Amino acid sequence: MLIGQEVTVLGAGIGGLAAAIALARRGASVEVLEQAAELGEVGAGIQISPNGARVLGALGLGPELSRIGLQAEAVELRDGLAGRTILRIGLAERGPEMRGWFLHRADLVGMLGAAAAAAGVRIRFGRRIEEVVLADDGPHLREAGAAPRRVALLVGADGIHSWLRVAMGGAAKPFFTGAIAWRATIPAGGAEPPVAEIHAGPRRHVVSYPLRGGSLRNIVAVETRTRWVEESWSLREDGLALRAGFADFGPRVRGWLDQAAEPWLWGLFRHPVAQRWGWVAPAAPTRGAVLIGDAAHPTLPFLAQGANMALEDGFVLARALADQDALDAALMVYEGARAPRCRRIVDASGRAARLYHLGPPVRDLAHLAIRAANALAPGLVARRYDWIHRHDATRQG
Repeated sequence: MLIGQEVTVLGAGIGGLAAAIALARRGASVEVLEQAAELGEVGAGIQISPNGARVLGALGLGPELSRIGLQAEAVELRDGLAGRTILRIGLAERGPEMRGWFLHRADLVGMLGAAAAAAGVRIRFGRRIEEVVLADDGPHLREAGAAPRRVALLVGADGIHSWLRVAMGGAAKPFFTGAIAWRATIPAGGAEPPVAEIHAGPRRHVVSYPLRGGSLRNIVAVETRTRWVEESWSLREDGLALRAGFADFGPRVRGWLDQAAEPWLWGLFRHPVAQRWGWVAPAAPTRGAVLIGDAAHPTLPFLAQGANMALEDGFVLARALADQDALDAALMVYEGARAPRCRRIVDASGRAARLYHLGPPVRDLAHLAIRAANALAPGLVARRYDWIHRHDATRQG
């Protein structure tokens, strides 16, 4: 049903652009509405795990991913205080299909934006949405300074504050998880291997990996707190607070944090997965709306799956719409394929930080158990999340 289908995508982020590419290549006429003035140099590092890389490969972007990204060699869990390695998972030994990528978010969005334009997608910048209404005759948009207009198929890739999710009656108040995170990129010498390091300490941890050929290093530092008032990605804080929070960590981490003069700061909130992902107009069954990415399933960052789930969503949605003759059937197929997997990932992400933030004496016992398990059954720990990373949405949904 996609040949000639008019599709409007809200948001030119990773999920919105991936969906736009997949839809356009299957014959849809796609426009993307983005409130920013351009696809600029925004954000920090991002990990594309093997499941996300398979989607990019299926979109024909594998060679460009290899050019702009660093292929991950290993993941290391380290004692943040003592600096010693607790566990190293070599990704190359697990097979070439199990190595993910480290990228700057702006590079990934730029790659997707160029591919979308090449596929004929029309990206409209500076388009701020002020309301979405789901009427009997279809979805209606109201942009700032413009009259409301009806669209045929609306894809909500507009993030955790999604206008479409609100219109579908799915808005829910998030709750503060008790953790905050700083993020920063710092200059690097380019000599270190592409390894993701997790430095764990009591009630805190730091994740770091290189970017852009090793010229930058991405840092995410998470700390448990009791209070927080705002959910935002655009708050800055003096680096003194960050350094004070990790002052007892080893010299490697302290050296990184000394270079983070004014890191970004945000509170980590837990949102429920949307109960309803698709909608069809009662009086116009060829018109409707659907949620993808964070608009449908906001997740905590501890398994690095937010962008990867959005990539999977976009590909599966396009396939469902192309394969089904009726919109309601297509949206049911899409939600049926994606909702159980995404709920499982969101739940697993919510649990993942507990291991990193353990305090003594449980912390020491847990680290000992991890080392012992890896010695007795090499690869056992690495396989814990195979259900995420071995999944192929281009084949399975």
